[in-house]
Amino acid sequence: MRTRTLLTLAGTVAALTLPLAGPASAADGTVLTTGSVGGTAVAAGEVLTAPLASGTAATFYSSATGTSGISCTSSQFTATVTDNPSAPGTATESVSAHTFDAAGCTTNVVGVLGVTSITVNNLPYSAAVGSDGTVTVTPAAGSAIQTTVVLRTLLGSINCVYQAPSLAGTASNADNSINFAGAQFTKVSGSSLCFANGYFTAKYAPVTSSGEAVYVN
Repeated sequence: MRTRTLLTLAGTVAALTLPLAGPASAADGTVLTTGSVGGTAVAAGEVLTAPLASGTAATFYSSATGTSGISCTSSQFTATVTDNPSAPGTATESVSAHTFDAAGCTTNVVGVLGVTSITVNNLPYSAAVGSDGTVTVTPAAGSAIQTTVVLRTLLGSINCVYQAPSLAGTASNADNSINFAGAQFTKVSGSSLCFANGYFTAKYAPVTSSGEAVYVN
């Protein structure tokens, strides 16, 4: 299957990391660095990318604690740094793309045969990454984070459209990751086979810039 742009299955989103459990101390450095905590500052305009963490899957389930829905093993996001101030502070990014390989997506929804595509609409999104490891993804004013899921059924293809006002995640320097855990989307259109709410969970790692790991300070 062809790789399609997506959010975070919106993303979804954004990039970066923290040492072990807490923020780094970098009074003279910037929020985002490469190579190490307190390393080389990431310049505005640099592009950050991250695939799913090895051995993990991005899931879009019908409930926060259930296992019914969609699971994908191949995904990547792309974001451009727009501001990287001194730490402690908040760096900002523009999330321009999020891709999922539909060939790596499976579903166990009753009546659904497979996943044709997952597409994130209304890009780009803005992402804010704080020195404390918080990650917040927001759409443009008057818009929404929106994901369109196309599913194959015995009766043909159906489109399921989901929206969220924003997404919250966390960054960790332990493995240069960004995590989204049970981020809730609400169905705004689609057939009865489309579940009413979708809960997105994914871990992206490592976040890199020009091949070097990105850290949050």
